[in-house]
Amino acid sequence: MKERPVIGLTPSHTEKDTDQYFLYRSYERSIWEAGGLPVILPYTTDEAAVNQMLALVDGIMVTGGPDVDPVYFGEEPLPEMGAMDPLRDAFEVLLAKVALQADIPLLGICRGIQLLNIATGGCIYQDIKSQISGSLKHRQEAGPQYPSHWVTLQAGSRLATRLGRTDLRVNSFHHQAVMDLGKGFHATAESEDGVIEALEGSEHRFVLGLQWHPERMWGLDRVYLVPFEMLVEAAASEQG
Repeated sequence: MKERPVIGLTPSHTEKDTDQYFLYRSYERSIWEAGGLPVILPYTTDEAAVNQMLALVDGIMVTGGPDVDPVYFGEEPLPEMGAMDPLRDAFEVLLAKVALQADIPLLGICRGIQLLNIATGGCIYQDIKSQISGSLKHRQEAGPQYPSHWVTLQAGSRLATRLGRTDLRVNSFHHQAVMDLGKGFHATAESEDGVIEALEGSEHRFVLGLQWHPERMWGLDRVYLVPFEMLVEAAASEQG
């Protein structure tokens, strides 16, 4: 029996009452459904430990979560900034940099697309509503399994090619977004207001960032499982 590619998932973290990790099961279920074996990665800023983690996995998914500290892209926080997690920021920025250098397949979801962009020298909008005139509503109030607005996919991009289409309705639960792209990245999807909704890497075997949450949508439409299948397939080639 062929072994499943091992996919490392970054968890969320709380220090409020008990110091604990947590991960929405929709992330691990998506990896499992796509043919991968999901494992949770604990936080560390020890680069040797991060390299050891990467030796144990075939791919990485950076999951959604709180806002990234703007210190990582040289800005002071705006009043609209939300909660931040310094421990998670430090770990994920290091993880992303080391994984990119090692050419490990990467998928970033929501916060994850922003984190990957920041780790490569890019920056983000701290708050869409106050920084982008005429922006759409990017925090929907419908359930997360339902789409909220359209995105236009760049023809010829890996995602558009795999989906066989250049438009897709997606859900939306964010107030931040990619602004200036990091090194080696290019935008491959935008919403009507110009907000970057997907990016891909041109200098690595597989890097995909999505601003929406496909892990909450594929139960109603299997098209949203495709990004996870793409990650697992890239990770499977890493096994070889």
